[in-house]
Amino acid sequence: MLWIILVIILLIVAATLLLFRLEDLSHLDQDDYPVRQGKPSDANREVLGRIRELGQSSKGLRGKARLVALRKHMDGLSEGLTLASEIRYCESPRGEWVLAPGCDTRRRILYIHGGAWAAGSPRSHRAITDRLSQIAGAAVFAVDYRLMPENRFMDGVRDCRGAYTWLLKHGPEGPEPADFMMVAGDSAGGSHTLALLAWIRDKGLRQADAAIAFSPSTDLTLTAPSNRNNIGTDPLLGPAFGGLSKIPLPVIWWATLAAFRVSPTSPIASPLRGNLRNLPPTLIQASDTEMLLDNARRYAARAEAAGSPVTLHTWHSMVHVWQIFVPLLPEAEEAFDDIRQFLEQVESGTAAKAPA
Repeated sequence: MLWIILVIILLIVAATLLLFRLEDLSHLDQDDYPVRQGKPSDANREVLGRIRELGQSSKGLRGKARLVALRKHMDGLSEGLTLASEIRYCESPRGEWVLAPGCDTRRRILYIHGGAWAAGSPRSHRAITDRLSQIAGAAVFAVDYRLMPENRFMDGVRDCRGAYTWLLKHGPEGPEPADFMMVAGDSAGGSHTLALLAWIRDKGLRQADAAIAFSPSTDLTLTAPSNRNNIGTDPLLGPAFGGLSKIPLPVIWWATLAAFRVSPTSPIASPLRGNLRNLPPTLIQASDTEMLLDNARRYAARAEAAGSPVTLHTWHSMVHVWQIFVPLLPEAEEAFDDIRQFLEQVESGTAAKAPA
C-alpha cells in the first residue's frame, strides 16, 4: 500500500512539473522604484471604514450568498455619486457608455472593471469611468463582461476582445471609426487589459494608443514576494486572499486550473508571462503596501526589458485600487492628475514608444 501511495505522489509531482513549467522571475524584483512619499490624507480613514463595511457585508455568509452580497456592495459604491457624465446602456456588446459633456465620440476608452473576475460591474466603477471620460475628453465604454463562476474565465476574455474590436468601428451614436483608442482596467480588469494588448498585437488589429492599469493582477502563479509579504498591510486583499499563503503553491495552481480552465502560467491569465514586445505606452499605478505590488513591478521591469514603454508610478500606503474613491480621496485626485499628464505626453508624442 505504501509503495502505491509513493507512486501516486511521484506521478502528481511529475505532472505538476510538466504542466506548470515556471520561468523564475525573481530577477525582476527591484526595490528602486520611486514611491510617492507622504502621510496618507485624513480621508483615507473613511476609505478604510468603507473597506471594513465591504468585509462586514458578507461576514458569516458562504458560497453563492457571499458572492451575491459582495456584488451588491460593490455596485453600491456608485450610490450617492454626482456624475458629470451621461450613462447610456448598450445591449450588444453588453456594457454602458459613460459620456462627459463635450467628449469627442471618436476618442474611445474601453474600461474593464475589477472584482476578482467574479464581482464588479460598470456600475460599481462609475467613479473611475466618469473621471476618465472627463480628463480624456473621450467616450468611455465599460464592458459588462461575463463573470465567474456562472461563466468560464475565457467567456469574459472573449467579451473584452469583442468589445475592443467593436469599439474600433462604433461609437455611442452608431458606426463611426475611432481616432484615438485606449484600454484601461483595474485589478482583475487590469489583467484583462494587459492580456488584451498582447492579443491585439498578435491579431494585427489597430493597437490602442495608450493603456492604463490600476493595481493589475499580472501573474496567477502567486510567486511574487508581495503576494505574501504584504498580506498584513493590504486591508482589502489581505483579509480576502491572505489565507492562500498557508496553501502550497502547487495546490493553488491545480485549483486555479480547475476553476479557470486555463493554466495560471498562461499569458491569457498571467500577462507577465507572455510576450511583452511592441506594446503601446502604458501607465501602471500601484500602492507600496498592497499584495499586487510586485505583480506591477515585475510587469513593468519585464516590459521595459522587452523595449515596451511601460511606466510604473507607486503611491505610499494606499488601498488596492484607491482611484475608485475619487473625489473623496485626495490621493485619487493625484492619480487622475497623473493620468492626465500621461495622456498629454502620449498625444504630444513625448511619451516613449515601442521600437518599430
